[in-house]
Amino acid sequence: MNMDTEAVVYNLHPSCQGGDHYLSAFGYFYIVFQSKGVYRRVTNTNTDSDAVEYNPHPSCRDGLYYWGIKDYYYFVKPHDEWGIQYYRTINFHENMDAVTYSFHPDVVNFLPGGLAITQGSAFGTWEAIKTISNDSNTPITWNKKITRKVGYAKEKMSSIEHNWSMSISVSYQSGALTEAIAKYQFSLTAQYGGKSVSTEQENWSEATDMEESVSLTLQPKEKIYIWQYQLGLGKKSVLFCRDMKFNDNPNPPTEVPLLPSNQ
Repeated sequence: MNMDTEAVVYNLHPSCQGGDHYLSAFGYFYIVFQSKGVYRRVTNTNTDSDAVEYNPHPSCRDGLYYWGIKDYYYFVKPHDEWGIQYYRTINFHENMDAVTYSFHPDVVNFLPGGLAITQGSAFGTWEAIKTISNDSNTPITWNKKITRKVGYAKEKMSSIEHNWSMSISVSYQSGALTEAIAKYQFSLTAQYGGKSVSTEQENWSEATDMEESVSLTLQPKEKIYIWQYQLGLGKKSVLFCRDMKFNDNPNPPTEVPLLPSNQ
């Protein structure tokens, strides 16, 4: 895979397209169609050879992620009162020889939606960073600098790196791996504890205080609120976005200033 030697690309047969999950085990390829409530077994996804469709056993439905090895199928079960677990079986249709395992805590952060389990679900909020009032009976012009934090609060995410002992590439040094995991978590849907937003255009450098000059004219008795959009996990804000809004409403804005994700 590092060299892409002798690579060949094939088109999926129409009957094998649109699957939610693809895996290989027992010499077959399996395509899970969750919305249809079926999975398809073939020997060749290009020709749809030896195709058979099955209804999965109730215990094998609604997995978050499916994979296979030579003699077993696996899938990640939705989070429940027992925590996050994965399931092993030799037959999705009959649920044969099924065993449930718990994930090691250090692995959970790497799973789809794992940060929502360990840190709390993603949230987006407008925080009031400054309130400006004109208590006089005449208009005033307000010319000052405001300070706001912009960037990624890396230290708030450093706890998930505890107990990691692995060799990673240069591109993922100095907290960049936790940054990538956080970006992915924010992009996920609410089902996985995400916010369905893309943060690729945001500043993911170490969070720093930035000054910005602001000039406003306030009418008599007027009050202006300055809001900044922030993303966080659980109760901690971890990404301080560039977007600001000015209004005279003490209630935070309702719109989300970030682009939707493709997840």
